[in-house]
Amino acid sequence: MDNPEEKPLKPPVTGVTIRAMRASDIEAVTAMLNLPGFRHGTLRLPYQSVEETRKRFESMPQGNVSIVAEVDGVPIGDAHLMRLLGRRSHAASIGMGVHDNFTGKGVGSALMQALVDTADNWLDIKRLELTVYTDNAAALALYKKFGFETEGLLKSFGFRDGAYVDAYTMARVRL
Repeated sequence: MDNPEEKPLKPPVTGVTIRAMRASDIEAVTAMLNLPGFRHGTLRLPYQSVEETRKRFESMPQGNVSIVAEVDGVPIGDAHLMRLLGRRSHAASIGMGVHDNFTGKGVGSALMQALVDTADNWLDIKRLELTVYTDNAAALALYKKFGFETEGLLKSFGFRDGAYVDAYTMARVRL
């Protein structure tokens, strides 16, 4: 490596399966949501309960997509596509995260590929949108790789670790 500040790439995870989230995943997904690195990139509060995760899963409206990446039957990432309604039914928002021990190994790319494929080829979604903290370099690189563009800056968007943080709104619009 020419730059001593560059981190070596982690080897890709083998045996990753992308599938629909199921009720039996609730406890493992909750544990993942409570990991410090996973939570750092989200608006989640610490100490999310299994009941909160279950309620969110069970109240997911029909037509929305909730998936997990798993290795050896254990979820190591999750992602959601939430279709908007009415005059915005051509659009969907997405959210995703990867287990702290599996970041930088292609899990996010596998989840994003599944969401984009579902949006483009199954739901005819024209616009995918998301919000991401401005300091989340790995997520920004992933989203740009899949054609997302920054549309705006949200100042003091969230409160995290005792300070306000900015976020970008990003979108991928299919032509």
